[in-house]
Amino acid sequence: MTNRGTYPPISDYGLISDMHSCALVSKTGSIDWCCFPRFDSPAVFSRILDWGKGGYFQVAPEEVRSVSRRYLPNTNILETTFETVTGVAKLTDFMPTHPHPAPSEPVESGARRRQVARIMECVSGTVRFTVECRPRFEYGTIVPHAVLHGDHAGFAHGGVDALSFSCSAPIQEADGGFRAEGLLRSGEKLSAVVTHRPRFPAGSRPFTSHDFDVFDHRKIGQRLEETKRFWENWASLCTYDGEYRDEVLRSALTLKALTYAPSGAFVAAATTSLPEAVGGSRNWDYRFTWIRDASFALYALFIIGYTAEARAFKDWLEWSTVGRARDLQLMYGLGGERRLTETELPELDGYRSSRPVRIGNAAYSQFQLDIYGELLDSAHLYRKFGGEIDEEYWEYLQRVVAFVIDHWQEPDDGIWEVRGGRQHFVSSKAWCWVALDRAIKAARALGLPGDVERWRKVRAEIKEDVLANGYDAERGAFVQAYGSKKLDASNLLLPLVGFVRVDDPRMRATIEAIERELTSPEGFVFRYEHDDDDAAGREGTFSICTYWLADNLIARGELQRAHALFDKLRESANDLGLFSEETDPETGAMLGNFPQAFTHLAFINTAVQLHEAEEHQKGAQGGEAGKSTT
Repeated sequence: MTNRGTYPPISDYGLISDMHSCALVSKTGSIDWCCFPRFDSPAVFSRILDWGKGGYFQVAPEEVRSVSRRYLPNTNILETTFETVTGVAKLTDFMPTHPHPAPSEPVESGARRRQVARIMECVSGTVRFTVECRPRFEYGTIVPHAVLHGDHAGFAHGGVDALSFSCSAPIQEADGGFRAEGLLRSGEKLSAVVTHRPRFPAGSRPFTSHDFDVFDHRKIGQRLEETKRFWENWASLCTYDGEYRDEVLRSALTLKALTYAPSGAFVAAATTSLPEAVGGSRNWDYRFTWIRDASFALYALFIIGYTAEARAFKDWLEWSTVGRARDLQLMYGLGGERRLTETELPELDGYRSSRPVRIGNAAYSQFQLDIYGELLDSAHLYRKFGGEIDEEYWEYLQRVVAFVIDHWQEPDDGIWEVRGGRQHFVSSKAWCWVALDRAIKAARALGLPGDVERWRKVRAEIKEDVLANGYDAERGAFVQAYGSKKLDASNLLLPLVGFVRVDDPRMRATIEAIERELTSPEGFVFRYEHDDDDAAGREGTFSICTYWLADNLIARGELQRAHALFDKLRESANDLGLFSEETDPETGAMLGNFPQAFTHLAFINTAVQLHEAEEHQKGAQGGEAGKSTT
């Protein structure tokens, strides 16, 4: 069994991306996760899931004393500074972006291929370095055939995958990959580039090493400047200028990095199978797009000025979900794919022996009532921020409403995708109420057709049912499901979506119960109550739930408490400002897939709301002070 201590903490990783695929770079200069050509493609570097079998691409100096790193301002270009015994080196990692390819440029041209580019510069003294590029295709299960092409380039292929490797230093073939080493003096640079090569490109003849074109390292500076300019231009569109601007912008840049540019969708996280409990079995593939992200994403993007991204995601949402309302899924592939079959890779050890490693996600076929409300809510938000609902899409949304009317009384699998059987989950029923509520508001505001009177009647029935069966007076809280005594943090959404007022006594009692029984000593929130003997392991606190608690405190006007909790949440980011899905309540270590889009969306929403509430409070206090002096 692999030594669990070998694996770096999840927080050790930084993200680089070209909005087609991405890579995770550790503090040691090792790329331990990268999929080509899409986020959800089989990984070519996957050491994070099996330290022995998974591939990696490391550029690192020797005899390192200390490491610091940052993103270049307003970019997703990662800069790592190594102080060694003999000097200082800076490693710059990026994936070249090509936002405006020439119309005549062939799809398989070098400028359009997915690449990882790395530049190491010695900034003082001397630095001895080692470069190792060891691809392992199909999540580490294929050791490729590697051949040299001159002194500075090589080609590796196996199965359907192939990539080329080019380095400004002389390389050797080593263990199905490539290796280089040498010495840099002050002012000297090393560059290394990996390029994805489709085995069967546009033509019928498969790509071979004879078709190899060597990367021109004289152009790597130009590629870096083009990529830097792209990210800086995008960052300049952010309209938020409050107290947390730098961190909000970092979250926005991370969301952009997790966006699949061809469709406008974004992955829930960059990885698969990073565990919710180390050594446990809750290891899921998050490289897909969840419908429940829709309303959160649209709101977060709109409130900080990214209307083009919000519209692109809305277009993807419309394109992917239309059809029969009964066929609506809770998640889709990046291109709108619907069949996301889950399989296990038993040959992989998993991160710190957390098995199984999974690709695909069987939850796509679950029945979850909340997604219907989330779909209507996303249309409602899009309309509120100036978008339009065309006739064809409104007809589809009416079919969604009709489906909710027919099925809201049924049990479902719930918002957390538990695999323990269907129940009458309270949050699911509340989202059915949201579906009716948002449809009523859209019809009224836009003069759209619909049986509004019936919608109002059913909306009232759902609310009455939830209040009668979802609130346990003896427990003093809204519970997870009808007949249950368990608490569930998803009920923190009830006032945030308008189902009940935040000052409703039942909601106040629920918030107090969650704070008392579902939070860690630091005040971070667990999703729900687990059995003590849970064989899957005790999962960490769920970051987005803690943001929902902060949002409730803001709505209640408890801004000091909200600010204190928000500050703790900010501290849960790593040194690059990236958030995971969960946090270990005992050690503070990151858990779950990384970086997590849901958490970054929640950070943006809470940061903006808290800033606006505090500014409003200051204004009100200033007004009162002015009155007292007149």
